[in-house]
Amino acid sequence: MDNITLAGLGEKGVIFEVRALVEHLEQVPDERMARGKRYRLSLLLALIVLAKLAGEHKPTGIAQWLQLRRRQLVRAFRCRHPQMPSLNTIRRTLRQEQVSEALQPVLRRFLHQCYGGQQSVLVAIDGKTLRGTIPKGKTEGVHLLAAYLPAEGVVLMQAVVASKENEITVAPGLLSTLDLKGRVVCGDAMFTQRKLSVQILAQGGDYIWTLKDNQPSTKADVMQFFKPPRRAPGWRAPALPQTLARTTQLGHGRLEQRVLRLMPDEESFLDWPGVQQVFQLKRRFIQKATGEVSEETAYGLTSLQPSRVNAKQLLALVQSYWGIENGLHYRRDVSLGEDALRMTNQIQAQVTAILNNFIVGLARKLGFDNLAAAQRLFDAKLTLALAAYT
Repeated sequence: MDNITLAGLGEKGVIFEVRALVEHLEQVPDERMARGKRYRLSLLLALIVLAKLAGEHKPTGIAQWLQLRRRQLVRAFRCRHPQMPSLNTIRRTLRQEQVSEALQPVLRRFLHQCYGGQQSVLVAIDGKTLRGTIPKGKTEGVHLLAAYLPAEGVVLMQAVVASKENEITVAPGLLSTLDLKGRVVCGDAMFTQRKLSVQILAQGGDYIWTLKDNQPSTKADVMQFFKPPRRAPGWRAPALPQTLARTTQLGHGRLEQRVLRLMPDEESFLDWPGVQQVFQLKRRFIQKATGEVSEETAYGLTSLQPSRVNAKQLLALVQSYWGIENGLHYRRDVSLGEDALRMTNQIQAQVTAILNNFIVGLARKLGFDNLAAAQRLFDAKLTLALAAYT
């Protein structure tokens, strides 16, 4: 099939490299038996991707979308078989274990080789449970931990968190697959662990951690930096050196004000691997409709040296980390309907998440901030492109 130009994103538009996608998908090993095999695995995966790009996310919808365009797709891809894959074929494709193991790096290489990037500094790690995989009457389903580039919308890698594991035990293996040299890993308080900090530093990276009650003594030590110095008659302690940054943002019906104070640990007061600076982040929320005010204060530490990051830059990094909720999880849940899709097969759930991660990243690479708008344009452009094969 020919490449598709998504006009309207600039004078020349942006090219969706369909041919290159199929070529990359040839790298996914096909362990199916030759008998009864009608479609190349790369073709099956490419057709599923096209249907999902056009807004179909359930296997039934994907199968119907393909059948309605059967004649054009057969000609466009020069298929030897005159029919499109059935619903059962699509389901079997999504449930192949070798696909779940090999698909992720293949799609990541496609995005990198065709659209560049994947060099941004901040790597956000966060987990998500696929609610559609939780059996009735149960509380646990398939849980995945992702390493995500907020600046690019690309998931570098995701790993399954088994039922007897947690994100802390999976994170070291996930990060070990990545090149962290010159990068900054940021996660919530769960990941504030000594061993994980040592690993990141050993891989040439840095970390930004927040502190909660899972590290009570370290949190208390960091809070000590921001307490006013003690005073006595005739004696006054000088204030510790610090930088400060403020931001104000309006969204979701509320005004959010942030103030971040950053201090270097010049005397190595903290007992933590590689720590260079500590920070206090105060957030104040004002509800526009009611005027209700709420506040919260968080503390954290980082291995980034003062020469590399100041308060303004650190606040920007922390804000970017929070973007994983809207930039990845929300888009998968809502725009791609992931949580509404009932899946009893764990392999299918993993492959579906990998494909959804890819679509989120591809849309960003093609210049879209609104994934729903991207899907509508994809559908229109794919329909026009297929009309040439009628």
